[in-house]
Amino acid sequence: MQPATTPVPVRSLDDVRELVAGELTQLDQLIESSLRTDVALVSDVSRYIVAAGGKRLRPLIVLLVARALGHSTESDSRQLQAAAIIEFIHTATLLHDDVVDGSALRRGRDTANAVFGNQASVLVGDFLYSRAFQMMVSIDDMRVMRILADATNTIAAGEVMQLMNVHEPDTTEDAYRQVIYRKTAKLFEAGAEIAGLIAGRGEDTLAALGQYGRELGMAFQLIDDALDYSARTDELGKNLGDDLAEGKPTLPLIHAMREGSEAERALIRGAIESGGIDRLPEIVAAIESTGALEYTRARAQEAADAAAVAIGNLPPSVHRDALIALAEFSVTRRF
Repeated sequence: MQPATTPVPVRSLDDVRELVAGELTQLDQLIESSLRTDVALVSDVSRYIVAAGGKRLRPLIVLLVARALGHSTESDSRQLQAAAIIEFIHTATLLHDDVVDGSALRRGRDTANAVFGNQASVLVGDFLYSRAFQMMVSIDDMRVMRILADATNTIAAGEVMQLMNVHEPDTTEDAYRQVIYRKTAKLFEAGAEIAGLIAGRGEDTLAALGQYGRELGMAFQLIDDALDYSARTDELGKNLGDDLAEGKPTLPLIHAMREGSEAERALIRGAIESGGIDRLPEIVAAIESTGALEYTRARAQEAADAAAVAIGNLPPSVHRDALIALAEFSVTRRF
């Protein structure tokens, strides 16, 4: 039975986090203890990237879903372990992504590879993956392990798919959506689903939770890609135009090429092929004139709406409302 909760308005991400503040504190403690090792460099790199914080959105979903199902960490510590596993898998992907992309800035500070070098970042990413799998074993549920193992494999395949699309201006919207599902949405989906599985829910509920996580993850990544051409650097925590500099054809570029003039298409095509941002102001102007940002945000809103609908049959509670609010926040956020 979940503890009684006084309903509060959910107006911001801080309001959402406050609903599971105790569990988030426990999560930080579990992450800290799980990173302890006698290999100093592993500890240094792991703590550097974990301490960078971020939204902790993926483990937050695990904890909120558990509460929405009346199943808290007080009644079953496996929910907390699941949240930590999700965060470790995500953190490992960030370490590897930044090396592959050659990124120097994340969450407003130097990336781990910029500080410690590529070799250390890759190897510590491997350490985090292996630690996550050790914690999966401790949950002692083969289906949980299968979901997380499949998610990890899907994410890796998504990374390869994205690499294949780099500098490829003819990438289709469907191919782009396949990449963001695998790279981003799959882990959201897995987190929501395993929270329901640990809570002992049936197949219909698990399917609904999986759809919620999948749609939320899609909305989140779509907005991320729109922000790369519309946010301020100090808000975004990375350099504007980073995706273009890496030759990544994200949806704003795909739509602008589809709807733009011949000159705009040639401009964007050349930038994707070369990975150059020397004409970024002109490219941003083309994105704006073709309505590419509005188009991307509309697709994100569709996904957020679908996420809210997916969990509409969960028992009414402030935690279910918070999950629905997260979907909306994913679209309205500015960073």
